[in-house]
Formats: sequence, C-alpha cells, structure tokens
Amino acid sequence: MNYKQTVDWIFEKLPMYQRIGAPAYKADLKNTLLLMEMTGNPHLGLKCVHIAGTNGKGSVSHMIASVLQESGLKTGLYTSPHLFDYRERIRINGSKISQKYVTDFVKTYKKKIESIQPSFFEISVALALCWFRDEQVDIAVIETGMGGRLDSTNVITPMLSVITNISADHTMFLGNTPEQIAFEKAGIIKNEIPVVIGETDIKTLPVFRKVANEKNAPLKRADKYLLFLKNDAVHDCLSGNVLYQGKNKIANISCPLTGEYQKKNIVTVVKALQVLNKIGFPVTRNKIRDGICNVISNTSLMGRWDIVSSKPKVICDVAHNISGLETVFQQLMSLSFSNLHIILGMNNDKNTEELFGLLPQNAQYYFCKADVPRALDVSAMCEQADKLKLKFTSYPTVKKAFAAALKNANKENDLIFCGGSTFVVAEIPLLQSKYSELHVNDH
Repeated sequence: MNYKQTVDWIFEKLPMYQRIGAPAYKADLKNTLLLMEMTGNPHLGLKCVHIAGTNGKGSVSHMIASVLQESGLKTGLYTSPHLFDYRERIRINGSKISQKYVTDFVKTYKKKIESIQPSFFEISVALALCWFRDEQVDIAVIETGMGGRLDSTNVITPMLSVITNISADHTMFLGNTPEQIAFEKAGIIKNEIPVVIGETDIKTLPVFRKVANEKNAPLKRADKYLLFLKNDAVHDCLSGNVLYQGKNKIANISCPLTGEYQKKNIVTVVKALQVLNKIGFPVTRNKIRDGICNVISNTSLMGRWDIVSSKPKVICDVAHNISGLETVFQQLMSLSFSNLHIILGMNNDKNTEELFGLLPQNAQYYFCKADVPRALDVSAMCEQADKLKLKFTSYPTVKKAFAAALKNANKENDLIFCGGSTFVVAEIPLLQSKYSELHVNDH
C-alpha cells in the first residue's frame, strides 16, 4: 500500500471517535497494552510529559514542546485531533512523521492490528510511541485524547503530569459533575511523579489532592501564585509578564496565540517548565520566552484564535464546548466591528440548548454541517435559533456557508468568526490555504 491507501485503511478499518463518536470509545487499556506488546513496548523508558484537561491541553502541549525544542532537546509531540493531515498528530521538533514510516508501520503490523481490532486512537498512540522510540527523542510531550484514566496514552509513565482545567465535555463518558470529570483526568497522576494543575476550583481541587496524596505525587498549582499580566498596548500578539506574588517571574513574554484564554495556558506552561527544570531538564527563562514566542513556527499550531484574513477580518477557533466557546465569544464581543457574521457547526453529542444560550444576539448566523458522521444536523441548530429569534441562514456544507458570509461581509469593517467544531474550522478554505502554503513538498 502507498501512503494514501495506508491512511484510507486506518480511517476505514479502525473506529475513530472524532468522526463517529461513542462506537469508537474503548473504556479500558487492553488494546493499547496489546499494541505495546506487539511493537516491543515503546512506552517503557520513554521520557515524557503527559497532559490532560478539558480545554487548553493542545495549546499547552505545543508551547511546552516548543520550549523544550528551543532548549536543545529532540522533542516528540503527540496531539489530537488533526486539522488537515493525519501526520499533524505526530511530530519531532516540529516535523511531521514521514509518510514512509506510517506506511511501513501498517505494513509490518497489519495482520496483528486486524486481530486486535483497536480504535483509530489506539493505533495512533502506538504509532507515535514507536516513532519516538526509534528516533530516540530526548523527551516527548503526550496529549491525552478525551479523558485520562482510561485514555490510550495512559500506558506511559511520565516525568511530569499536567492537567490544564476541568469543565463539562464528553459527559456521557467522563461524568456529569466537575468532581467526576476531575477524577477521570486525575487518572494520569502516577506514583511519586509531580503533577501541575493549571486551573483549580473548590470542587475539583479536593479530587486532585486526594489522588495525588494516595500516589505520593507532589501537586503544584499553577494558578496559586502565578499570574499573567497582559500588556494592553501591544495588539499583534499576547504580550505581558508572568508574575509570582506580584513580582516579575518572567518578563516580556510575547505569544503569537492571541486568544485571551492563552493567558491561563501560559501560566500553566511556565509552572510545568519550572518543575521540569527542577528535575533536570535544561529550561531557562530565556528559552521559555523563545519557545512561547516561536510556538507557531516551531510546531505549526493552527486554529487557535487564528486570524486568516484582515479584510474582512476572519477568525477561526476550534473551541467546541461550553467553557471554551464562552471565553471565545467574550473576546469576540470585545472587538470593534460594524457587523458580525458567525459560521457555526457543532457535533451531535453537544448540549445545543446550553451552547446556544452563549451566542451573541447581534450577529448573522450561517449554520452548516461538517463532512463527518458526528456533525449535528443543521435543522437542530435552526430549531434552537428560532427559539432565540436569531438571524440565520443554513447551508449543507461549510464551504457554502463561508462563501455566503464572505459575500455578505463588508471588507473594511465587518468580522467573520468560524467555529463550534474542529471539523468546521478544518473546512474553512482560507485556513486550508494557509496550511498548504506552510507545507509545500512536505512528505
């Protein structure tokens, strides 16, 4: 099989949660452990950072990997989902896994994979860990998928665990309360391995403390002493200082990810890197600054408050749950514009009534359905919009919705926002063009 045939086989033969939802979810580590045994246990001896959380774990993973790369370490990075190319999930020092390695891996293990019948995510974890082992990375940053305790990535024993935050998402699997969700995420806490908690509250902190105490794992709260103070005079990046008890801990941080939510992520990143420095990794303040500043060029992170056009201004963001969208819409409404156009699509496992309660009233909506089985039917969005008396039109595809918004928007002073689902963002033509320009001749 060539690369395209190989990837088609992975998508067609192996259940993928991001596309089909619940049928792909495996509530144990049995298959992953069988895959580890099949491939020679690549997870054993791998130095890594393990990152879980409801929101922000992708940004945090990319920023930590960027800083470690700037620090001279050969750094693996495993994240999910991807936007355009399957290989985005698996990188070393920013370079995607080669097409040949993916093809050779499937060719070598195809019969055994078929006998195990793993999910798409399980085989992707095995592929990533094998490549990191074979390439002898110094350290790997591993992002969980949906949960933590039963997540396929949880076969690793990291040098550091990081949990960004807790809010409602995937409740049918992780639980309906903050405490239940926190318990699942806390499953990545390992015996005597330090854990950094990015954001804590009175409901989730006792859960983290209990699990950490049971495992004798030192618990560090990023938000207890650290604060990111933004420099409002700088507009083309997120600029400011990380403060420790009111004093500069790291000054003059400049981040190209300009979403306001990145302030909390930066604090989590700084705390995690301070812990890594204490346990022997060569991370300095200057390298933290460099890594955060160069996170996009080092890792090709996209889709986070991603401004893909200036006339009209077009912003794409992959936020897709209550807390993520609430933060994004707050920032959206703080901007100046004449008319707001929102291209919106959602997955069918979301609480549409609650999500629609967050939507700005003074916008023109373009409802659409991404090209994946999990996408919510447009009629369900129209029904909710009717109840709230929103102005809207509906479209069978993301591209048609985007074309209509672009046609209606005044280039000089209107604003177009695209989001609600990772898959909607992935189908925005301007973002696709931006990706293609960055990855010419990338094999």
